[in-house]
Amino acid sequence: MKKQPPPKSPDEEPATIPAQNALSGHESPPLPIVGIGASAGGLEALEQFLRHVPEGCGMAFVIVQHLDPTHKGILPELLQRTTGMAVFQARDRMRVKPDCVYVIPPNKDMSILHGVLHLFEPTAPRGLRLPIDFFLRSLAEDQQERSIGVILSGMGSDGTMGLRAIKENAGVVLVQEPASAKFDSMPRSAIDAGLADLVAPAEELPVKIIDYLRHARVLTRTERPLEEKDQSALEKVLILLRAKTGHDFSLYKKTTMYRRIERRMGIHQIDRIAAYVRYLQENSQEVELLFKELLIGVTNFFRDPAAWEQLKGEFIPALLAGCPAGGVLRAWSAGCSTGEEAYSLAIAFKEALGQVKPTESFNLQIFATDLDRDAIDKARQGVYPANIAADVSPERLRRYFIQEGSGYRVGKEIREMVTFATQNVIMDPPFTKLDIIICRNLLIYLTPELQKKLLPLFHYSLNPGGILFLGSAETVSTFTDLFTPLNTKSRLFRRRESLLPPEPVAFPSSFVPALPGVSKELTMMKPAANLQSLADQLLLQHFSPPAVLVNDKGDILYISGRTGKYLEPAAGKANWNIFAMAREGLRFDLGSAFQKAVRHKEAITLKGLKIGENGGTQTVDVTVQAIEEPEALRGMVMIIFTDVATPPEKRAPGRSRTSPAGNTRVLELEQELQQVREELQTTREEMQSSQEELKSTNEELQSTNEELQSTNEELTTSREEMQSLNEELQTVNAEQQSKMDELSRVNNDMRNLLNSTEIVTVFLDNDLHVRRFTTGANKLFKLIPGDVGRPLSDISSDLLYPGMTEEAQEVLRTLIFSEKQISATDGRWFSVRIMPYRTMEDVIGGVVITFADITAAKTLEAELREEISRLKTEGRS
Repeated sequence: MKKQPPPKSPDEEPATIPAQNALSGHESPPLPIVGIGASAGGLEALEQFLRHVPEGCGMAFVIVQHLDPTHKGILPELLQRTTGMAVFQARDRMRVKPDCVYVIPPNKDMSILHGVLHLFEPTAPRGLRLPIDFFLRSLAEDQQERSIGVILSGMGSDGTMGLRAIKENAGVVLVQEPASAKFDSMPRSAIDAGLADLVAPAEELPVKIIDYLRHARVLTRTERPLEEKDQSALEKVLILLRAKTGHDFSLYKKTTMYRRIERRMGIHQIDRIAAYVRYLQENSQEVELLFKELLIGVTNFFRDPAAWEQLKGEFIPALLAGCPAGGVLRAWSAGCSTGEEAYSLAIAFKEALGQVKPTESFNLQIFATDLDRDAIDKARQGVYPANIAADVSPERLRRYFIQEGSGYRVGKEIREMVTFATQNVIMDPPFTKLDIIICRNLLIYLTPELQKKLLPLFHYSLNPGGILFLGSAETVSTFTDLFTPLNTKSRLFRRRESLLPPEPVAFPSSFVPALPGVSKELTMMKPAANLQSLADQLLLQHFSPPAVLVNDKGDILYISGRTGKYLEPAAGKANWNIFAMAREGLRFDLGSAFQKAVRHKEAITLKGLKIGENGGTQTVDVTVQAIEEPEALRGMVMIIFTDVATPPEKRAPGRSRTSPAGNTRVLELEQELQQVREELQTTREEMQSSQEELKSTNEELQSTNEELQSTNEELTTSREEMQSLNEELQTVNAEQQSKMDELSRVNNDMRNLLNSTEIVTVFLDNDLHVRRFTTGANKLFKLIPGDVGRPLSDISSDLLYPGMTEEAQEVLRTLIFSEKQISATDGRWFSVRIMPYRTMEDVIGGVVITFADITAAKTLEAELREEISRLKTEGRS
């Protein structure tokens, strides 16, 4: 390879930056920076990688290695012989330039800000440092979607958490093929975590980076505003995702969706989203990978430590102070990913209890949910790589974790506080009666409309005074009437009681929009009009007499036609009673006829009644008919108004004279009129009484209606609470089923292991009672399954070992194992080993006694002794 001139001093700034590069003939976009992680033994992989980087690639490479802090770094000199690019050992505040390689110096941690490298003194002791994770995290934050992470040959798991940060920011991750690596632990850790976008031998990775950047830049140059993109193609992607995974991503932010999809397109060198849709249809595995891509999220223990310190030091103690003695706090970690934040809350609760030192015992029940089933499975296992030491203090690691292989397992005390389950927060019912909700960096991926539905739902789920813990880029927006900030910077909020009446809470089942082109509310179909219905309507409007349907008290139920000439609203409080609304001239006669019609069940007709109309009079006939048929109208009364011509007045030509007979007739009429007036007064009093009764009945009905409405609201709330309780039970059931499956697997593994060794094993508790025994134990002891729980000393044995019980007690006391060779009554020999039984928490729970059959060895030993004795005898003779 052609060598470049000796590199300039790293402090020199280039006069110009190349406007073009090997990736395209267009003006260069922002400088791509490639972060490369490898261990000290990965020199060969680094040389293979740099040897295949083309000249003028326009990229910068930053190499982070695990170096011995006591030795001078010679890696830059070694790599300079391999590549034509300038290779520098990084110095503090060195600006990154294109076509250059930067190597971390020994005994330093390195970060990057705005394209400038910064060196730090290591804070972790030797052997616990994670410089690759430290740099890749800063690279992801600084370069966002332009960040590129590469993991080459190396031991351990350093780099995995940094790659997760790069993926979260839509960068790209490349990993060396483990089979081609001298040390495959680091590449395999990244692959097992599901973070690798491309896996290939070290020498093939540079060209894959260049191809990815070329297509990413094509997409950037051709990118149009979001609303002008191919919406149909995006909807097809969503449909394929829903068909494969059962989850609807239509409520996720479109910009986030496009960014993730275009990243996958760049990896596969696909230029158009329509072509990517076809690729998804033909490759079901890519649908799964895209699903994982959409769910990827940065999470780690005690992210934003200051916020966790406030939660532990101030707010959890406040919740404990308001909790009844011996009570249980309830928490929900929504979008928990692989469980780090749920376990962080459990640890913070334990530490808060240690600070408060309550006299009564308190517990915390945490429900941790996520959409990603694989992430939930990892969270349930509670096993994390050694690089969590970057976020978890040595004291917490010692107290709450168990070192296991090359990583850490969450201790039983913390694990039992958390229940994990798969749940879709925008589709499934929420948990309720909660004291704490942790939902960090989930809302930022959802549309504003969905955020406005979720925040009231969180308010509904929290108890009064409950805590909402959001991500650093999230807020409660306009819902200041629901949540009050405890610390705006830490994004901790307390549920507040609104002074306004609570609005109905939309449950997740209503969040999902209708399919495109289909209205969420179905409109009623109008019946087709026909000739008969139109004719009937015309007759009713123009030729049918005005009429009123009333009940037996005179309250108007239905009006047909124009009745304004005969009825008018009464002054004062609205009153829809026919007698109060009848005009002058109808009122008294109508009341009498109404009573007769109701009593006698017959039609009563009043003829020639006169009513005032626009300064004149109108003659009208009124028919009052009690209704018997149909059944639905029985007991009601129909009142029909018919206008008639007003007869002309007849005037006598002269002054009239009154005869004695006429006077008598006048007196009779006056008496009859007085009687009618008295009857009318009685009727009016009865009607007033009836109106009062009706008013009272109406008030009772209104009260009953309000009670029914209140009951309906209570039933609705109960139904929603039942949905939440059902979700909670399903979560607990899923957790228990997972534990049962894991226990069954462990039990099977242990049984097969013990049987394969052909070593008889008996487990005893601290009282030396039988807890369990393996196959073959019944050949040494008279054991049956029913003997579990009995003292081993009560069970007869074929062994000539009378002091076995005393030996077991001595092992329990001193914790020093005992091993002896013991014979049996039938001539067999066994190596009997008695050891303490230690639990995962390093607690002594009894003893384990193993019996290995050494009869063959003893027989051979006896034969050898006899042979030696025979040879000695022959030698003397």
